[in-house]
Amino acid sequence: MVAFALVCVLSIGPAFAYASIVYWLDRFEKEPMRLLVGAFAWGAFVATIGALVWGLALQWSLALFVGEDVADVTGTVLIAPLVEESLKGAALALLALLRPHEFDTLLDGLVYGAIVGLGFAATENVLYLFSEYLEGGYDAMLALFGLRVILGGWGHAVYTACIGAGIAAAIRSHHWLPRIAWPALGWLTGIGLHALHNGLATLGALSGAPGAIILMFLTDWLGWALALLAVLWEVRREQRWLREHLRPELEAGVLTAAQYALACSFWGQTRARLRSRTARRFFGACADLAQKRQRLAEAPSAELAAQMAAHRAEVLALAPLMR
Repeated sequence: MVAFALVCVLSIGPAFAYASIVYWLDRFEKEPMRLLVGAFAWGAFVATIGALVWGLALQWSLALFVGEDVADVTGTVLIAPLVEESLKGAALALLALLRPHEFDTLLDGLVYGAIVGLGFAATENVLYLFSEYLEGGYDAMLALFGLRVILGGWGHAVYTACIGAGIAAAIRSHHWLPRIAWPALGWLTGIGLHALHNGLATLGALSGAPGAIILMFLTDWLGWALALLAVLWEVRREQRWLREHLRPELEAGVLTAAQYALACSFWGQTRARLRSRTARRFFGACADLAQKRQRLAEAPSAELAAQMAAHRAEVLALAPLMR
C-alpha cells in the first residue's frame, strides 16, 4: 500500500507540475479551468482505459497471424502510438465540435493537447512504476521514475499537442482542404513522434545498445525544444495582437495607459492576475477582444462580430473596477 501511494505521488505530482507550467505559458487568454480539468481527466481515464482495451485486443489479434514476438514489437512501436494518439485526439476533436470558439489560436490547441497528454502520462506512469516495483523493488521503480517522468516527462504532452495544433489550424482555416489536411497532419505527426520514441526504446531494450536510448532522448528533447519554441512564438504573436487591437480602446479612453501596458505585458499580468478574480476576468476579456478582432480582420463574420461585441462590453464593464 505504501509503495502504491508513493507511485501515485511520483506519477501524478509531476504531471500536475508540468500542467501548471503549460497553464502559466498560456499567458494572455487563459483557457477555462473546467475544460482543462476535463481534458486532463479524459487523458487520465478515458484514453488510458481505452488504450489498454484496444491495444491489447489488436495485439492479441495480430499475434494469431505473426506470432507473439513480432506482435509484441509491433504493438509497442505501431499499435500503441496509433491507438493512444487517436484516443487522446478524440478529446480534442470533441472539444472542437462542441466549443470551436475555444480554439482562437494555435496556442489554444497546443495547450489542450498537452493537458490531455499529461493526464494520460500520469495514469500510464502509475501502471509502469508499480509494475516495476513489483518486479524489482524500490530501486528499480525509482530508476524507471528517473527515465520516464524526469527525462521523458513531456513525451505524451508533445505528441498530443501536435494534434491540438492541427485542429486549431483547421478551425482558423477558411477552405475545406486545409480543414481536412491540418488535423490529419497533426495526428500523423503525433503518431510519428510517438512511434519513433517507442521504436528507439524497443531497439535499445532488445539490442542492449545504449546508443539507441541516447538517440531516443536526443530526438525527444529536440522535439520538446521545437514545441517550446512554437509556444513562445504563439505567445509573442498574441502579444502583438493585444498591442494592435487594444489600442482603439486606449485611444477612446476605455483603457488607461497603465491598463493597456499591463494587458500587453508578458510578466506584468502574472502579478496583476494574483490580485483578484476581477483582474483575471478583465485581462481575459482584453485577450478575447484582441483575438476576436484579429479573426474578424482575417475573415469577417456575423458570429465573430457578435462575440467581439460581447467581449468589448465586458472590457467596458470591468475597466472602471481596475482603476
